Amino acid sequence: MRDDLLALTPDALAALANRGLVKRAAKDLDAGTVPELALADGALTAVFPDGATAVLPAEGGLEAATCTCGAPGKCRHRVGAVLAYQREQEAAPAAAETPADAGPVKTPAVITDDQLRAALGPHAFKAAEATRKAGYTARLTWPGPDLHATAELPAATVKFLVPGDVGYAHSDATGPARDAAIVLAVWAFREAEADAATVSVGGSDPSETLAESVHLVHQVLLDGAAGADAVLRAALQRESKALTRRRAHWPAGAVNDLIDQLQRYEDRSAAYDPHRLAVLLAEIPARARAAAHPTGTPAAHVLGSEEADATPLTLVRLTGLGARVGTEGDRRTLELYLAQPETGMVLSIRRDWPIPENEQVTGADVAARRLAGCRIGSLAAGNTVTEAATRTAARALKLGTGRLAKTQVLPLGLAWNDLPASLRATDLDALAAELGERPPALVRPRVAAESLRVLAVESTELLGYDPASQRLHALVTGPDGGTARVLVSHTSAAPGALEAAEQALNAGPLAVAGHVHRHRGELIVEPTAILTADGPVVPDLAPGDDSAELEAAGESAVSEPVSAAIEDAIAVCADLAHQGLRRSREPSRVRVEAAASALNRVGLQRAATDFVHLSKALGNEDEAAKSAAWTAAAVRMLVTAELH
Repeated sequence: MRDDLLALTPDALAALANRGLVKRAAKDLDAGTVPELALADGALTAVFPDGATAVLPAEGGLEAATCTCGAPGKCRHRVGAVLAYQREQEAAPAAAETPADAGPVKTPAVITDDQLRAALGPHAFKAAEATRKAGYTARLTWPGPDLHATAELPAATVKFLVPGDVGYAHSDATGPARDAAIVLAVWAFREAEADAATVSVGGSDPSETLAESVHLVHQVLLDGAAGADAVLRAALQRESKALTRRRAHWPAGAVNDLIDQLQRYEDRSAAYDPHRLAVLLAEIPARARAAAHPTGTPAAHVLGSEEADATPLTLVRLTGLGARVGTEGDRRTLELYLAQPETGMVLSIRRDWPIPENEQVTGADVAARRLAGCRIGSLAAGNTVTEAATRTAARALKLGTGRLAKTQVLPLGLAWNDLPASLRATDLDALAAELGERPPALVRPRVAAESLRVLAVESTELLGYDPASQRLHALVTGPDGGTARVLVSHTSAAPGALEAAEQALNAGPLAVAGHVHRHRGELIVEPTAILTADGPVVPDLAPGDDSAELEAAGESAVSEPVSAAIEDAIAVCADLAHQGLRRSREPSRVRVEAAASALNRVGLQRAATDFVHLSKALGNEDEAAKSAAWTAAAVRMLVTAELH
């Protein structure tokens, strides 16, 4: 008897093949097109009336099945053979009663390494070994009634549709990434204690991984943007490649961004940002320390070592969550957001275009452009089905553009309602608490749109437009409680955004998608899309010329002393990083001491102490002490700003 075939439910078969084939095969059987079945040495042979013969070997699952019909991949005969065998066994009289104690339920942990090598090949095993050496974590669902054993890995999700059988493992990844993910999933179940929800596997000494990166950051900090020559940039590029080989994806991303900022300064680009430079110089040492001394956050999360460089995706459905349009130097930028409901991830597509001289490229112009054969405006506000996509470690999405890479956009409808709870919030107080429990941004995964959520809306109060901050304000209430402030900022790149957002908020929105953060005890959402009864509105892509009269807000936001002191202290750190600690002079020390006094006045005494130490270090010749004092002050202020 083939217990593996009997364990396959219609949903499991649909996952391994597709639902259309399952329906077609069942319809043929109902119409009397029943194959002749023969079971020999564990292999099931099905001969169909149309002459096709399907063979399902004892091991390997549907992937190893063959059929003479000539169809590439799965076919209705292979699926029909499974369904016919199940019906035959259901109709056969029971040979004996099932024992009361059938033994423990099998889990993927029973799959041996020899079975994995035989089924998936040595290349998958080698790739998985590299990931295990770097370390990874998995979230596990153990088999049970109506539950398949599932391992949610950072780069893919693997579901074992037949307990303990690698031949019936299903993943949202494809190609070599799929095979490596199956190996990692089996190892995760093997390492975990029974019923454990999460498990960490493997890992190396993180202090060795980032030692050279921290040293190079120290050199940049001492030399400043102006002193970071081509030799230092080349050393950073080599280190970035070395980090990628060691699967330290998040530090590698930070080093790449650092190289980009230094190159922008070298090119005298308007896109160079001293504040961004300071953040990057603080991030790499912060990750090194957090990885070496983990306190609740595994080192693999800090380094990104559990992520795959790129994960090819099979036929996948993506839900549009809007877009943001901006300006970076002399280029117009677009960030398009798409949710992958099956994994609970938000993926992003980033593009930029040069702005022609004496011309204006607005969000409405960008919406009319095409990406993978589809209008950008449709992708941002629709359901996308694609057969060719790749997901990077940083959750960036690449859509295939070849002749066989089919991408189709369908209306959005109420697809936001089907998003998992990790993406769709109905209790806004609970969402605020969740955001408050996250590690600081300096050591969180460097993934695009990490804070993008969909907020279900029960009621809306439009507060109006504040001319001082050039922002439109509104308050939304969630169905299960809690409120959030919606902020829509004016930008020249999206002149129609404020008017479109005001109309959508006045219409009584069903939900708001956007970047969410906390500020001074309040939940803030900067919308990327607003869902109304008439459909989705993407403010940044809306037409308009910024001439609409907006309802005025009752009162303007007032700057408060703590925020001002924090922002000034961060600006002092950014100025020091820009000029280089070696070049700091007395005026720089005066600014540092003034920042210390301001922080002390508003009650941030530990931060003030850091700046006192920084001032003293700048007056000495010890370069290591200067770098350490700057890093301590910058990290504390960046974390304080985020928490405040």
